[in-house]
Amino acid sequence: MTPKTVVLTGASDGIGAAAARQLTASGHRLILVGRSVEKTMAVAADTGAEWFTADFARRDDVRELATKIADTVGDGGIDVLANNAGGIFGDQTPTVDGFEKTLQVNHLAPFLLTNLLLPQLRAGRASIINTSSVAHRLFARLDIDDLDNRKNFSANRAYGDAKLANVLFTKSLHTKFHGEGLSSVAFHPGTVQTNFASDSNTLMRFVYRTPLKRLLLISSEKGGSTLSWFIEGTPDETWISGEYYDERVLTRRVNPRIEDAALAEALWQKSAELVGISA
Repeated sequence: MTPKTVVLTGASDGIGAAAARQLTASGHRLILVGRSVEKTMAVAADTGAEWFTADFARRDDVRELATKIADTVGDGGIDVLANNAGGIFGDQTPTVDGFEKTLQVNHLAPFLLTNLLLPQLRAGRASIINTSSVAHRLFARLDIDDLDNRKNFSANRAYGDAKLANVLFTKSLHTKFHGEGLSSVAFHPGTVQTNFASDSNTLMRFVYRTPLKRLLLISSEKGGSTLSWFIEGTPDETWISGEYYDERVLTRRVNPRIEDAALAEALWQKSAELVGISA
């Protein structure tokens, strides 16, 4: 397998850390991104990867991260951008930028990072892998005029909306850039034993932090192997660009709104407006 330059966010823990460790055997150049300095540094030490930290709840951190990554890869470009960072949180909490935290961390931050790295992604004819969730089918009620869910907030709905946004973002990336050589895919990694719901006050937190997780959840290593499969795969051979997968299986058990092209474009335009970039 030809080694790739892979940017992997959410790499300090969970399936991101597991995937990073699995990918080292293939000799890829890994650029890891995490929020925790200690955890990200530890994974980088295990894998020999380059690494950066950024808090996706801060727009300036994402902009600074994009600059650092662009400087690091230079003219060589990026082969894979894996937008894996995310989480479900508790009460309706605004970030320093004024957005609801679930929306910003799960959608607006990777949307901004991807757009800022478009020159490097084009140079590498990159694959963009977006970690989504089955929650997009269970909980989402996405309202373009109320992305923060100010009118009717719940942690589950906010997370479901953000995960639906991940899939719509994937669709838009395919529509806008597949003709230029970029590919995109969204996937649900399975319900994984990680710390992803540790800041949540929902039922998910109960499942993730009790012995129930041994019965209901899969290991980080298994979820990480699915992420690695997408990263190492060949677009339109291993997986189909612009589609959503349940683990490694192309599925039609989805929120029907993922096929709404007008909604996808409206989300793109609104997201660009919110993060302050040209649409």
